[in-house]
Amino acid sequence: MPGDYEATYARWRRDPEAFWAEAAEDVSWYEKWESVLDDSAAPLYRWFAGAKVNTCYNALDRHVEGGRAEQLALVYDSPVTSTVERFTYRQLLDRVSRFAGVLDSQGVSRGDRVIIYLPMVPEAVIAMLACARIGAVHSVVFGGFAANELDTRIDDARPKVVVSASCGIEVARIVPYKPLLDGAIETAAYKPERCIILQRPQERATMVEGRDLDWAALVAAADPIDCVPVAATDPLYILYTSGTTGVPKGVVRDNGGHLVALKWSMKAIYGLDPGDVFWAASDVGWVVGHSYIVYGPLFHGCTTVLYEGKPVGTPDPGAFWRVISDHGVNVMFTAPTAFRAIRREDPSGEFLHKYDLEGFRSLFLAGERCDPATLEWALERLGVPVIDHWWQTETGWPICANPVGIELLPVKPGSSCVSMPGYDVRVLSESGNEVPAGDAGTIVVGLPLPPGCLPTLWRNDEGYRGSYLAAFPGYYLTADAGYKDEDGYVWIMSRTDDIINVAGHRLSTGALEEVLAAHADVAECAVIGVADALKGDVPLGVIVLKAGVDRPHEEIVAELIQMVRTQIGPVASFKAAVIVERLPKTRSGKVLRGTMKKIADGVEYRMPATIDEPAILEEIAQALAALGYPPAQP
Repeated sequence: MPGDYEATYARWRRDPEAFWAEAAEDVSWYEKWESVLDDSAAPLYRWFAGAKVNTCYNALDRHVEGGRAEQLALVYDSPVTSTVERFTYRQLLDRVSRFAGVLDSQGVSRGDRVIIYLPMVPEAVIAMLACARIGAVHSVVFGGFAANELDTRIDDARPKVVVSASCGIEVARIVPYKPLLDGAIETAAYKPERCIILQRPQERATMVEGRDLDWAALVAAADPIDCVPVAATDPLYILYTSGTTGVPKGVVRDNGGHLVALKWSMKAIYGLDPGDVFWAASDVGWVVGHSYIVYGPLFHGCTTVLYEGKPVGTPDPGAFWRVISDHGVNVMFTAPTAFRAIRREDPSGEFLHKYDLEGFRSLFLAGERCDPATLEWALERLGVPVIDHWWQTETGWPICANPVGIELLPVKPGSSCVSMPGYDVRVLSESGNEVPAGDAGTIVVGLPLPPGCLPTLWRNDEGYRGSYLAAFPGYYLTADAGYKDEDGYVWIMSRTDDIINVAGHRLSTGALEEVLAAHADVAECAVIGVADALKGDVPLGVIVLKAGVDRPHEEIVAELIQMVRTQIGPVASFKAAVIVERLPKTRSGKVLRGTMKKIADGVEYRMPATIDEPAILEEIAQALAALGYPPAQP
């Protein structure tokens, strides 16, 4: 007898359109679709063509009308400002409808773009939903992005209005946003008509007369506005992700398919019911923040948590446990790097015992590959299912997961589990042939992609085809490498450009990192391939130790080298590692392996706009120089 997951996946395979039509019955539509799947312009597919819908109505109005008006919709928890603020569905609807009136008063209408450049404050959620309410297309830019990164997004999106704040707050320091915004507008070719500025008490911004308007003053004078029906295929938002050419790619998300997929995922994948409390410890500037701080939980009638803080340092490694306890979080979603930071500072989990986590049911990890050691540490400490799952900015919701709302499958640490309905995941060789179970290759997804995934790039259909569809016709290229095992579990080992070739042997950096992370003294690690005249590439480990480890570094490195030799073999040619205080990461937690490789190879590199702490790269460069690697210049 097939299990519930197998039966559900088989039902999707038999009739994908019927599967998604049934899921779409859980959404409120103004008009139903003419076709579930429009393949008239294949390989550019569209879902629910002909339907009319409003995303904000499904997130707020529907629940107020349906009896959830006094339930908490949003909890804002900010340890960096010592603030906790709670909004019921009725209160959030009032705030959103009034800010929609503000945008309308500034001439923003259906199809216009609005750039949102805000920190993790309720106004970010309000602005996003207000855009959706009137059919405007929002593009959230991560707060604190450098001016040159912001100006490229302004030029591409061409927003009528920019919504920003006077500042953001990073643990103990204030990050002025307004000078960054002013610099971006000055250098951008396109000039927005208006900027709406949220003045935070921690720092007041200087306003540009005739262009800048005060958020509070506008809201005080605004009238609420109703939802505007839009086509299901109209864009809801643009979210920019890094492009291989250095030019950001504008991932488009439509209204209808996004609604259907996220609403379905909340119960099927995350096991949530309306009224449950969900916390995605991410940022609204990233896709996780869009899908699972703002839209998914509200579509499903849940309470969502917006956290302006860090996993450690605000004030200690018990920060996450405090939030879960204070707000009754049932399910949490964060990046593995957050748990590696907690594990490093509190390896025995002492801070966990200070809080009551009785209602906590499961932890989901995504955003980068989760090493088995981190997953097992979290599992042992929490005593609830800890689930690694995999998806991308482009897909908007999980490709592979353990669908706890359908059936909790056995956990295999290191695997992101199985393909979700909608995703036909294959592993291909360089020649395009499917490889046997257990063999590594390029991971692709059969077309059409399910609802919720990007239908194209903003104003760039050809770029979409070239970046994602051209390499393997009939498939979407994930640019991730890995394998499927005999049970159909998918193992994401690295990005395709993180495969290193050592004397003709293709090795995954993820497999090497898995070995290193298992060492008792290692908190986290990264492996990069360094150019070698004889072997092409040789692996180099960059290691962060757990707090309190005071053994000689040479001794630890020797043990790591021996572990790789024993578990992978001499073929790996792993002979060097450096120990550093912390790894260079983006603000979303991704390790900057490519930048470290350039430093190790002695080539010029560009300081990434998304890096959390630029000084870390200098520490890496000094550690590599001590090993004899040539100096590189940013």
